[in-house]
Amino acid sequence: MIKAIATAAFGLCLLSAQAALADPMKCSGEQKTCVTNCTKAGNAIQAKNCAENCRVSQANCMRSGCWSLGAQRYCGLLKQ
Repeated sequence: MIKAIATAAFGLCLLSAQAALADPMKCSGEQKTCVTNCTKAGNAIQAKNCAENCRVSQANCMRSGCWSLGAQRYCGLLKQ
């Protein structure tokens, strides 16, 4: 039992060390990806609406640090 707990704690330490080395995600990066995906929309009206939704999500992300677009929601982003 103790060995299993120690192994799990060691694994968590390794995961957190890798996360610390990764480049932090930024709101601006999410917005660029969102707009790029909008260009794949079927027509100009859909693309325009999609880009506007990306802009609103970007503004919210800059305030809160959370990206939220439809079913996607995650936090901890840098407000850049």
